[in-house]
Amino acid sequence: MPFKKDLTASPKQKLKSSIQRSLRTSLLQTYPLLNPFIEEIMPKKSSLEQMKLPDRVSLYVCDGNPLFFQHDSDVLLPHLKLVHRFPQCFPTVRIDRGAIRFVLSGATLMAPGLTSAGGRLPEPDAREGRETLGEGRETLGEGAPNEGADGEGRWSRELEKGEPVVVMAEGKEEAAAVGVLVMGTREIKEKGKGPVMEDAHFLGDGLWRLNVD
Repeated sequence: MPFKKDLTASPKQKLKSSIQRSLRTSLLQTYPLLNPFIEEIMPKKSSLEQMKLPDRVSLYVCDGNPLFFQHDSDVLLPHLKLVHRFPQCFPTVRIDRGAIRFVLSGATLMAPGLTSAGGRLPEPDAREGRETLGEGRETLGEGAPNEGADGEGRWSRELEKGEPVVVMAEGKEEAAAVGVLVMGTREIKEKGKGPVMEDAHFLGDGLWRLNVD
């Protein structure tokens, strides 16, 4: 699902209400921290539209804003423009300065870019009174997830292989890429080598440049 080149998309198609509701539910199940903002992201009076891209990828757009994309029926991944609007709502790792140019050229993200001094991997915290909710997720009252990054950019729980993750970059404010982990963060720490993410959506790629108007 690489987006290194410019993309051609089919015209936008309005989705049935039932499909919109299903996608909304799936989005919130995958990214529960978006719950407080979902009316801003997908207002009920607005229509969610689909743009079909090459390689069986669908991009979902609302009010001219690209929101998320999906390959076949795989996990929904946020468009970087959505990540930049709500950066606190997505699990993150951080690459060091040396890895930035590789990630922004579409290269496979390798473990050393995360395990070096400038990188950041999750550091499960020791907060008490937590209730675990599947896949290591935690809740605080009313089912609100007790997740987030600390001041050093370390996410509060380990991330598993196959889980979506946003890639921050040392010295940069905005996210550089988003994709799916091919190695869990515990294993990354233990091995310190090997591929971590392939075929990411990155700043300046064809998906970023695509005109959705």
